[in-house]
Amino acid sequence: MHTMGEGIDDADDSADVGGVDGRDAWGRTQGFLRTWWAQGGPRPRSQRVVESVDPALVTMLRVLGMAMLDAGEATNDVKNRLHEIAAAYSSNPIRIVVLPTVLIIQAEGEGGIATEVDESIGRPLRLDQEAAITRLADEARTGEPDPLDVSRRLLEILVSRPRFRSWSRVVGHTVLTFGFGLALNPRLSALPAYVILGALVGFILLIGQRVATMRTAMPVIAAFTVTVITNAFLADAVGAQPIKVLTPALVSFLPGMTLTIAAVELTNRQIIAGASRLVYGAAQLTLLVFGVVMGIAVAGELVDPSIDADQLGWWAPWAAIAFVAVGFVLFQSAPKGSLVWVALMLLISTIAQRFGSALLTPDLSGFVGALVIVPVSRALARVKSAPPANVLALPAFLLLVPGALGFLGLSAAAEGSTQSVEALVQVVLSMFGIALGMVLGSGVTRDISTARNTWQQSL
Repeated sequence: MHTMGEGIDDADDSADVGGVDGRDAWGRTQGFLRTWWAQGGPRPRSQRVVESVDPALVTMLRVLGMAMLDAGEATNDVKNRLHEIAAAYSSNPIRIVVLPTVLIIQAEGEGGIATEVDESIGRPLRLDQEAAITRLADEARTGEPDPLDVSRRLLEILVSRPRFRSWSRVVGHTVLTFGFGLALNPRLSALPAYVILGALVGFILLIGQRVATMRTAMPVIAAFTVTVITNAFLADAVGAQPIKVLTPALVSFLPGMTLTIAAVELTNRQIIAGASRLVYGAAQLTLLVFGVVMGIAVAGELVDPSIDADQLGWWAPWAAIAFVAVGFVLFQSAPKGSLVWVALMLLISTIAQRFGSALLTPDLSGFVGALVIVPVSRALARVKSAPPANVLALPAFLLLVPGALGFLGLSAAAEGSTQSVEALVQVVLSMFGIALGMVLGSGVTRDISTARNTWQQSL
């Protein structure tokens, strides 16, 4: 009995496949198959298993994968990166199953199979931790560091202290709320409300970190509090559409990135991961809306006082970039030296989104923004002083606000507005437009990188 490779080698070149041209075509086909075989075609099981299983490698893949999931990366990206890391250390077959909260690693080698299973505990990570994890994973892709050392360094990252003190996060959330207010609803009369509500929610978040029982109910508590305070004390100052004043204050709860990653996973045929993440994002929005509904029940409906408050000038959305950058760095504890880079990405994102709005429609402007953000963030990340691409991309995606649109749509439904269906359709279009832009942007980046590497190897 021949193996597949032997069958190819022993093939009869004189077979009648259509004359001389047919024989030439068959010869070319044989050459292609031999080349494919040499470059990694399927091999017999006995030839693939050549090493004993390294338990430290399996553990390293598990802890790195869980850290990347906690950082909010898409399951298909985590799986691909883990396969790249595994290939750098071992030629053994390694099976990897990734779900948003579950990771299964199975390595096969001489002497048996090693399997490790882990589930996420919902560990919130700061941006400086996410950046350190990304750099560590990139280093592991070279196959040089010892797996035990990688696991040890990852543990040090996870237990590291934040860059800023606790009160800095309150200040950061206040500045971040002010910046998003300028971007979403730049009214002069609403600016004091952004400061008050942003500081209040920042303080609630600070307490929630210290009291475990409050964490689950935090979106409801925050939404209820800002609704009551806005209606009872700030309604006369906020101008039109008070619900837009609530949204910037709740920006840290909006699952815009969660919904976008869910759409990316669905477009990559990660059905279970995408569907479960989509449900989770919708649940987060529902909790926020529940808090708003409770606030309305206590303090009355959010009535538009119809104050004739002029919108701020053309400069407001551009000034918002500076405030969002500063607030984001303080609130999320971004890595050192990242402020200028974050502001640059926010500027690029805003320009791309405005161009997309003019080129297509405002609902689809996020597609152009995401299409630009992915390759630009990865290109900038190649600069030595710049933070990793995920740190650069996150604030830029937040400005695309699919979560904010969804919150406004659900809140309109809670108030009985006739525009609620239209708003929900807008968030669906926005979410999948951003996801498609991310997928295409990643593909373009990957193709350019492959072409560059091929060109360099040919020199």
